Amino acid sequence: MVGKAIRVAARLRGGGSAFPGYATLKLAPEFLHDITRQFEHGNIFVLGSNGKSTTTHMLTSIMRAHGLSVFTNPSGGNLPQGIASSLLGQVSATGRLNADIGVIEVDEAFGKVIAEALKPTAAVILNLQIDQIYRFFEPERVAGMFRDIVAEVSEIVVLNRDDHFLANLGSALEAEGRVDTSYFGLTDAAIAAAPHGQVIARDYANETGSPAAIARDVFVEVVAVEGAVATLSIGGAIHQVRLSGRGLHYAVDAAAAISLAHKVLGDKFSVQTSIDALQSAKPVYGRGEVVRHEGQDLEILLLKNLASFQMNVDYLDGAPESVMIAIDEGSKDLSWLYAADVSKFDHVDVVSGPKAAFMALRLGYAGIDYGVVEPDLEKALDQFLGSELPDEGKRTLILDYDQMIHGRRYLGHSDLESGAA
Repeated sequence: MVGKAIRVAARLRGGGSAFPGYATLKLAPEFLHDITRQFEHGNIFVLGSNGKSTTTHMLTSIMRAHGLSVFTNPSGGNLPQGIASSLLGQVSATGRLNADIGVIEVDEAFGKVIAEALKPTAAVILNLQIDQIYRFFEPERVAGMFRDIVAEVSEIVVLNRDDHFLANLGSALEAEGRVDTSYFGLTDAAIAAAPHGQVIARDYANETGSPAAIARDVFVEVVAVEGAVATLSIGGAIHQVRLSGRGLHYAVDAAAAISLAHKVLGDKFSVQTSIDALQSAKPVYGRGEVVRHEGQDLEILLLKNLASFQMNVDYLDGAPESVMIAIDEGSKDLSWLYAADVSKFDHVDVVSGPKAAFMALRLGYAGIDYGVVEPDLEKALDQFLGSELPDEGKRTLILDYDQMIHGRRYLGHSDLESGAA
């Protein structure tokens, strides 16, 4: 009751907050376990360096389309206190939660703690990419986190076949025989057609050749991607699926979601129901969504790390006519900017955020013209949106996580917990 009261107060102040969950866990350390043990079909974890939010949303849509009532945490609420806050939004005053299954996005650094509390029955791991070096240090450390988390999974683990770290984890799980281990993947042609592949971290200690050399059967395989249309081989049959966002990364997320749903649902799984669910799903906020503001269409793309930035830039529809990039203190080490291929841009109209100068310098070294450098996001947005509307009628905003939340709120879109409904 205290947690719910704090949550109401936090919501009245605007947007979501993890503080109610933090307070609740201090008062009731077993809260996560006590609430989620009510789920008849257990908890499913979604893990990976990038794509967790989108895959969680896709998987939730598929499960709901199959008739299940799903609890899920909103994008970004993937720490213990964030998950607890999400639960507070749906649990009754008597501690009851009307859900058949939990689909939970999990931060890898806190994954073992969350797994020990929630006791997941199944998990999917999307990728291991270079992410937050100041926090994770090196890929092998993250691989160790994934190993610790799946040690708590009781039934099913689905992995990206084309990721060396995850392929090695799969081999260990297969040898152990404790869980049902399966895979999703890409064809050689799909990988070759991608400008920078999946931008997956290299496992220098254990590489055994190209990803294609890892011969494992998959239920879902990405065959090709054309804009937002993914050609998927599902159970050996070819299907074209129109997704909520364009690019290889969305197709990979869809393959992961379908693969895990197939395993969890068993005989109740329907390919067509899953495809219909994906095609009707809206984008996760800040991940390729298009918001309407004062007669203008604004496409918002996430700049989280090298992999997310590169994949989103790779699949732009040519050089955007009107583009703004904002980056802030959440990105501690921006040296990765110099590993990014920014040749897709022919100019950037506005560069913003507390670390705008770093991005402007990167663009300058690449010989790309940039216009205004305005560290204050609200002032930058006002200048950007006040400029002449491009012929295509759409503007592109590439924002890191904190700037994305700030920007959406400033534009009047503060519905950050809508995914928990």
